[in-house]
Amino acid sequence: MSATLLVELLTEELPPKSLARLGEVFLHEVFNGLVKHQLVLDLPENLRGCATPRRLAVLLREVEASAPDRSVEEKIMPVAVALDASGNPSNALLKKLQAKGIPVSELSRFEKRMDGKSETFFYEARVKGAKLDEVLAAIVAEALKKLPIAKLMRWGDSDHQFVRPVHGLVMLHGERVVPGEVLGLTSGRSTRGHRFMSGGAISIANADQYELKLEQDGSVIADFKKRREMIRGQLNEAAGTLQWQEDADLLDEVTALVEFPAVYEASFDAGFLQVPQECLILTMKANQKYFPLFEQGRLSNRFLLVSNMRVADPANIITGNARVVRPRLADAKFFYDQDRKKSLADRIPGLAKVVYHNKLGSQGERAQRVAAIASAIGARLGGEDLARSADQAALLAKADLLTDMVGEFPELQGIMGRYYATHDGLPEEIANAIEDHYKPRFAGDSLPRGQLGAVVALADKLETLVGLFGIGQVPTGDKDPFALRRHALGVIRMLVEQKLPLALHDLIADSEAAFAGLLSDFSQAQLLRFMMDRLNGYLRIELGYSAQEVEATLAVDVAVWTDLVQRLEAVRAFAELPEAQALAAANKRVGNILKKVEGGVTATIARDLLQEPAEQFLATQLALVKADADAAFERGDFTASLQALAALKAPVDSFFTEVMVNTEEPALRANRLGLLAQLHAAMNRIADLSRLAS
Repeated sequence: MSATLLVELLTEELPPKSLARLGEVFLHEVFNGLVKHQLVLDLPENLRGCATPRRLAVLLREVEASAPDRSVEEKIMPVAVALDASGNPSNALLKKLQAKGIPVSELSRFEKRMDGKSETFFYEARVKGAKLDEVLAAIVAEALKKLPIAKLMRWGDSDHQFVRPVHGLVMLHGERVVPGEVLGLTSGRSTRGHRFMSGGAISIANADQYELKLEQDGSVIADFKKRREMIRGQLNEAAGTLQWQEDADLLDEVTALVEFPAVYEASFDAGFLQVPQECLILTMKANQKYFPLFEQGRLSNRFLLVSNMRVADPANIITGNARVVRPRLADAKFFYDQDRKKSLADRIPGLAKVVYHNKLGSQGERAQRVAAIASAIGARLGGEDLARSADQAALLAKADLLTDMVGEFPELQGIMGRYYATHDGLPEEIANAIEDHYKPRFAGDSLPRGQLGAVVALADKLETLVGLFGIGQVPTGDKDPFALRRHALGVIRMLVEQKLPLALHDLIADSEAAFAGLLSDFSQAQLLRFMMDRLNGYLRIELGYSAQEVEATLAVDVAVWTDLVQRLEAVRAFAELPEAQALAAANKRVGNILKKVEGGVTATIARDLLQEPAEQFLATQLALVKADADAAFERGDFTASLQALAALKAPVDSFFTEVMVNTEEPALRANRLGLLAQLHAAMNRIADLSRLAS
């Protein structure tokens, strides 16, 4: 008989930042355990998980009370091993049968069948189907062990361990309690509702009534996603003409803190708006879990709070929260006022006392290196003026690490540097570069606003990459403690998306020079390979090009990546031409022929040595096509340049059908190889088209 299964574990308040994940894993582990025992069909629509601050629950439809008996085929062992020379069971077979609980009398039922190269015994056994009452407790206990919990705890005098103390276990199959014990708790049908808005135990008569019963009698919205959408809807309604910013992490966290959400609006003293809004926003979000309200993009002195209590008169809740947030905002204002008493330039000497890495020195030494790298990049990109500005911005970029505000809120590093630089009277581009030198901070983050910001950001990331590679801190597998992959992706994004005319090998050389011999183990080739691997992944995963398109484009050594995307687009357009596959295959064939020639081939031809009509035709068409392709290339139209090559399909096909390249006559052979070398060069100026051959 099938029915809905309910499993609920009632606990003390669970960690809010991991509640959603705990609920998902618990649901899928219980479900997988039931599927393994064939007690439920492997259908995603049967799944429903619930997670509140004080409970993890699973609801599964159409769960069977018992699974049907089934036949299981087992491979025993090769016949040559199972039987001795007389055809009697060997000791190895007898031990195997004893271990599996198979009587020797069943040997006559064994089936001989070829398994690879050997004849093998197989045995078909009838296995009793699992019973829900016998396996559910073990499935639940195993699911709890697999939850992503960093630290377990004990409570009372119990030896049981979980992330929080547990107080109740519900296991219902339809209307029936499934017997069992988990974490020292005996299963039943009794649970509890909201800590403040309900009283006493709540009896669940039927698993299908669970969510409705909890909501009506217990003031608990059990489903995490439903609760989150309720909060989002209430935030939209309460904001009115103001706006709140979507913050998925904060929304998940407050959803994990309440069982019956109610959104209220409160305010703070408008005088605090003199403090940079990033400080106030971070204070309200990180410390108080509030949603700041904005008016035309600017922070207002209003905010929304998500309460775990819905009451007729929320005045006490509103005034209480307004009172609580005030000292937090006052601290932010105090830090801001104190920090501005000392300029960023005056803070630079203090960086010498801050350790960066025991093998790479202090933050002060690092700032000097970043400044040297930024100056070199600035000189390459914009001459002396940009180099001077880059040097100044880079020296100041880390100074805000010594401010009280960044000490309290590390997330504001760079942001506060911009505010303090503006207060110090520095030019806007310097202030912006100080903030932007951390960008992009994460996947999808914005890039530095201007050329100066890009220069300092490149210098900062390259100093990190070169320095850590130089002391052997190379990412391995999933381990990347210094986020070097993220730094590499940041460099790549700036070079490609901002079309900076800078060669990566030059940037790495400039960065290595700034360490003045400190890095004895640095390998420029190793870092270049690492960067190219990241570039390959970026082009495929972030920009959506195929592996073939990327491989073909990157096979051509292009030092500067300003036109990399245009090359990829040209390759994609070429690959869609009907002539593409034939030309790619021909290009591959030409490349293989040229590789086998000792001493290389000179890409020149003598017209008087073109004897066969097919080679004359190819030479004539190649000259015409190359002129069109080169003209398009020079004006930056890579797509037209590659598509012009389509006209070569017929002459190339004729050439390989009618002309023998490796003729006995040396002069003719050299001339034909020269013609192929010209063809190969023309076809591979933008990308290695042979990589498109299927």
